[in-house]
Amino acid sequence: MEMVVAFMSELSKIQDCLAVHFTDQSLMQRALTHRSYLNEHPEHALEDNERLEFLGGAGLDFITGSYMYHRFPEMDEGRLTRLRASLVRTETLAELAGQYDLGDALLLGRGEDDSGGRLRRKNLCGAFEAVIGALYLDQGMEAVQQFVEPQLNLMLGPLMQTFDKDAKSRFQEWSQAVLGHTPSYKTIASHGPDHAKEFTVAVMIGSAEIARGSGNSKQTAAQSAAQAALEAIEAGEITADGNG
Repeated sequence: MEMVVAFMSELSKIQDCLAVHFTDQSLMQRALTHRSYLNEHPEHALEDNERLEFLGGAGLDFITGSYMYHRFPEMDEGRLTRLRASLVRTETLAELAGQYDLGDALLLGRGEDDSGGRLRRKNLCGAFEAVIGALYLDQGMEAVQQFVEPQLNLMLGPLMQTFDKDAKSRFQEWSQAVLGHTPSYKTIASHGPDHAKEFTVAVMIGSAEIARGSGNSKQTAAQSAAQAALEAIEAGEITADGNG
């Protein structure tokens, strides 16, 4: 019960930090309630934040897509998709949640809390998306846009400085900075007739295979492999020791 009381006292602080105040406070409570707390305390009449996370994630994708569509009228669909993915990825949303101290306010089970759950990117990202979903239900899409679009504007500046670098260049920079090694690329297989060959290429760190990609040329397949490696990094599947 003490944890719930402390949790309730955090809600007004978080809303001040967000510069958003809810009419229905139960929505904000739900947005910050992790499933692990209810697993340990089924007697409390609360709901976890997973459905709000689903709703907020969908709304965030739409608002981000709409914002970029109007902000970059000359950008093609492929680049718009990649840019949106960079903006709404788990790492980026977790950073935003950290700026608003959402981790401190999360209602977690003791086991999740003790194991670092307040800093876990998945939990932080989920909380941020759940707050977006709660805000939509409380005040509508216009309020969500007014909250989200300034965040997008702030994130775009640094992101656009590196966005147009190809995947091989970005992965090489990461590998050299974090692992101290330059990646290499190895053709694993090729299939099909000469006029329509499909290549499979692996990106390697030393003798360790990091990821694979395919394409209609070795260069395209290598870019695909590097992109797969970057996505694995973002998902936490590749760490500073080069392993998942």
